[in-house]
Amino acid sequence: MAKRVVIIGVEKREYELIKTAHFGPIIYHEMLPKFLVNKGQLFVERSNGSGMLPVDKVVYYGIFEDDFDIITALNIWGGPCFPNPRAMMDCRLKLPCLARALAVSQFASPRGMISPYTSINVTSDLVAKWGNWHCGENKERLKGQWTSNEASIIEPYFEGEAVRICIIGDQYWQIKLEGQSWLKSIHDDRADFMEVDQELLEDTRRIQAAFGLDFLANDYIIGVDGQKHLLEVNHIPNVTRFEELRMAYISSVQKWLQS
Repeated sequence: MAKRVVIIGVEKREYELIKTAHFGPIIYHEMLPKFLVNKGQLFVERSNGSGMLPVDKVVYYGIFEDDFDIITALNIWGGPCFPNPRAMMDCRLKLPCLARALAVSQFASPRGMISPYTSINVTSDLVAKWGNWHCGENKERLKGQWTSNEASIIEPYFEGEAVRICIIGDQYWQIKLEGQSWLKSIHDDRADFMEVDQELLEDTRRIQAAFGLDFLANDYIIGVDGQKHLLEVNHIPNVTRFEELRMAYISSVQKWLQS
């Protein structure tokens, strides 16, 4: 009997290509569906109509506000899922993920942390990071007396070039991140591919192996003094900004579905 696949979070354009690699039934949800794990079986709500159906394999993509429960359920279920659900669970909360990555990275600069509603007198150029979103959100450069609203990691402000190392399958790229302010992103129109720094690639592979990630993108700063600093691990990186990344992601999912 053909296996039933559920594809969650993938945008429609990518889904239309991915599904050509699977000749069995597919349930597709661009947003998070209702789910049930019972007696070792995963059930997911139908794409159309009421009720739930058992599924055999899961493709998951995206970061949603309330997705930690379904990622946990995928681990409780323990069935085949792309990407690795344990790695997603370990990386979904941004600050603990960074703390784990810093324990592995060759480019782990010292950090601090502050509890909610706590004040600090800032005498050097610092950045605070909080929450579980990426794309430059929930970050602030600190000056003078500053009071946190949430638990935050505090790190030095690193002046230099912001870059991203992205690994999908056996392919890898380095992207120069850009932006109008000190916040740099892959989404800026000027962001583009550049020569790969082998030390950063090796560091990203080390972190990938430590977490068991199927694909990832690490953000680094290459300082004006040449020092390198790990900034962030993106366990579900953007793959639609560049066509090369998009097709590599689609190919990796198709290959996994056929395995």
